[in-house]
Amino acid sequence: MIAADTSSWVAYLQGETGADVELVDRALAESQLALPAPVLAELLSDPGIAPEVVAALLELPLLEPTPGFWARAGRLRAAVLAQRRKARLADALIAQLCLDRHVSLITRDRDFRAFAESAGLDFLV
Repeated sequence: MIAADTSSWVAYLQGETGADVELVDRALAESQLALPAPVLAELLSDPGIAPEVVAALLELPLLEPTPGFWARAGRLRAAVLAQRRKARLADALIAQLCLDRHVSLITRDRDFRAFAESAGLDFLV
């Protein structure tokens, strides 16, 4: 199983090119792609999203919080902020979901490097 961040999903849905888009496409074809819950919320926040895209997204396995998630996510974000690095709340939530499930994250968002350095998040691209 592998997950994709909003940045890579947006690129994929807009028909852009890149290593992350190729990874998303391959993971979808192999039924290996999971969707972190905050990514689903971010994607569905687009008022112009096509109904068929919504339906396809809702068919994907969802990475949802497990007991203790919110405290772990808060501590993860605090660890990154303590290093004077950027740690958006949504990014911390996505990173913690992937860490909890031992899932790699496809992303083009370089802010996830801080989570990799602080907690060992495995990200691709």
